[in-house]
Order: sequence, then C-alpha cells, then structure tokens
Amino acid sequence: MRRMNRREFLGRSVVGAAGLSLACGGVLGANERVRIALIGCGGRGRIVARGLIENGAEIACLCDLHEGRLRSTADEIDQAQGRKPKTTKRMGEVLDSNDVDAVVIGLPDHWHGPASILACQAGKDVYVEKPHAHNIWEGRKMVEAARKYKRILQVGTQNRSAPYNKAAVEYIKSGKLGKIPLVKVYNLKPGGAFHLGDVGTEPDGFDWDTWLGAAPARPYHQAIFGGGWHNYWDFSGGDMANDGIHQLDLAMMLMGDPGMPRAVSCSGGRVAYKGDDSEVPDLQIVAFDFDDFVMTFELSGYPKYMRKTTGTIRRNDEFPYWTQNATRIELYGSDLMMTIGRHGGGWQVTTSGGKVVEQMYGRVPDYDHQKDFLDCIKTRKRPNADVGILHESCALVHLGNIAHRVGNEKLRFNPEKERFIDSDEANKLVKRSYRSKYEIPEQV
Repeated sequence: MRRMNRREFLGRSVVGAAGLSLACGGVLGANERVRIALIGCGGRGRIVARGLIENGAEIACLCDLHEGRLRSTADEIDQAQGRKPKTTKRMGEVLDSNDVDAVVIGLPDHWHGPASILACQAGKDVYVEKPHAHNIWEGRKMVEAARKYKRILQVGTQNRSAPYNKAAVEYIKSGKLGKIPLVKVYNLKPGGAFHLGDVGTEPDGFDWDTWLGAAPARPYHQAIFGGGWHNYWDFSGGDMANDGIHQLDLAMMLMGDPGMPRAVSCSGGRVAYKGDDSEVPDLQIVAFDFDDFVMTFELSGYPKYMRKTTGTIRRNDEFPYWTQNATRIELYGSDLMMTIGRHGGGWQVTTSGGKVVEQMYGRVPDYDHQKDFLDCIKTRKRPNADVGILHESCALVHLGNIAHRVGNEKLRFNPEKERFIDSDEANKLVKRSYRSKYEIPEQV
C-alpha cells in the first residue's frame, strides 16, 4: 500500500498550497537553533512551546483551527522569544514547510496519532503530548512511521527525564527492595459530574469536520470542543489516558519496561456520577498480569480530599502526604517498600512502622524532557520517552479501557501479536473505525 497521502487525509480545508514533496532536512549542527511549529494551541501546547524557547528553540509557526487561539498564542510567543511566529489553520502548510524542523502536537487526543504519522512522513521530528495514540493499533503504526522515516518521536511523559526517577530506577536495580511482586498505581483525583449543557455557536471560520478528524461525525457542541471531549470514547480514553498514563509509564520505567501484560481485568464504571453525560469511568480498578508481578491501577473522579502533588512541593524539598496524594506509585518489595510521586514529589523507601531508610526529593522535569527532545534532534539518538517504549505503556491504558468496555471482564492478551485471546469483542477495540478521508493505512 502506498504512503499515507497528506492531501487526501487532511482534505482541502487543511492542506496548504505548497507541493507534497517531503521536507526531509539534514541533521542540525550542535549550535543551530531548532525551528519548531506548534500544532494545537491549547494550554498544554503553549506550556511546552515556552519550555522549548527556554531551551533555545525557536517557535517558527503556529497552527490551530480556532482564530482566537492563534492570535493570543502568537502574542504570547512573541513576548517569550521576541519574534512573532507565522500562523496558519492548515496543518498541511506546516508539514510542507522547509522552515520547520520539528513539530509539537498539542491537539486533542484523537489527533495525536494521525498528526504524528503525517509529520514523520513529512520529515519532521515530533514531540507529541500524551496519550500519544487513541488505540493499540494506531500506536504500533506510530512506531513504524518513526522507524521508517528515521524520525525522533518524543512523547510528553516527562517523568522519564527526571533525575529523581532515574535514581529510583538505580535503587530498584540494586536489589535493596527485594523481589517486587506487586506494584500499585494511583490516579485518585477529585472531580464532578459532566453535563453537556447548551450547544453554543460554532466560532466563525472554524472547521468542525476537521476537528473531528477520524472520529464519527456529530454536530458541533461547545462543551465537547472546550475540553468535554475527554468524556467520550470517540476522542479519548478518559482520565486513565489523560492523567493516569503518567503514573503508568513511570511504573513501567521503574519495573524495567517489562513489555505488555499477559492478562487484564477491570471493575468500575460511571459510579459516583451515574446518569450524567460522560461515557468514561469515574471509578476504575484495573489489574495487569505480567510474567513476574501484578500491577494494579486505581482511578477515581470524586473524592474532594485527594490532591495531585502541589506546585509548591514540585519546586521544593518536600514530600507529599502520601495517603492523600492522588498520583503516587507504591512498589511492594519483599524487603522494603518504595513510594514515589510523579512530576516532582520525590520518593521514600520505608520499612516496618513507616521508618524511612532512604529518600530523595524531586523536581518537575518539564525542562529536562524538552531539552532531551532538542538534543536528540541534533544527535539523532532516541529520546527518553521514545515512542517505541511508550507504545507499551500507552497500551496499558487501552487494555484497561477495553476490559471495562466489554463488560468489566478478565481478558487474556498476546503481547507478541498485540491481540486478545478468545475475545472477538475485545479485538474489535484494538483499532478504531476511521472516518473516510482520515484513514491510516496499514503501510504507513
């Protein structure tokens, strides 16, 4: 099958007037400034863009379907770097530009995979926000595209670049915890009911069909566009994908990246806010069976007293109150227990009675992660959160959600084939149905 065609995939409304020749560019010199385009000018995309500027990159172009976001982000970037970037609503113009070395993809989750593949085909290196793929099959296609076109593809799971997390890995390798048969991953956050409310009016000049992309057609709704898309399977994997992926990926890193599990089971659903407009769980408990250990994942979206690691703790030598820390990980070794926080928070190793035997403070690692991306663009080394590694971590999200969606079943899984054993219903969810004009071909 031929290479994925950007003009067909993105449609006339998105592809720029430039030709379809690849902008394959050579390796940048150590002192050359990397020119980056931000595709998707929401809050997280802006934060990553500012961090890349602090690391010495230039934001040369912005792309967003919303005119207001384009203007406000252009002003913000102008203030940060002293030069206003070009702006466009057409992704194709970015991908065809010879003035862009790499892209940051800050689009809604359902666009992460397709946009990353298109960027790789266009010869651009990629920093894509998490979760990088909408489904397991799509994640595999991203790995194939990155390897085929020899692209750097860094996922925005910045825990992999944190010095305190790397130190935790070395401590675990030392064997001091003993054997680790059980790992507990938490995403126990506060939250509330989700109601769509008024439909609202589509912004002038906004292309809703393009925003939907591969997802099934549905009428415009301001709540979905404004972030409510996290509540629908067409666009997202719920908070397991939105936030839980950070802790799951860190847990995989701590355990030596063991590959995909052999079985998965799930309990929960819409429990605390049953009957609202959300499709995704507000309570979800997942168990993953690996060859040598079991990993559990617990998610909530209701208890008011649970909190993520605060900004103050992330910037200082402090530890969270672990019992009510929403995003902690616990490793139950045969000799000692380790509790670790994501995005800062550090880690502590304890023995009986809560006695601390070893500890290390942590700092939020955004700067380190973005620096790693820029360094890898120049050296061509694989980044800390390379898509090949993250494919296995992100698969945990999809496995847990599939086990829920088929009726909270326990499912056996074949990691080598990336297929479920004896469950046609589950295998139907390994890949989504892609809307016409937005398909990803088998051969990327």
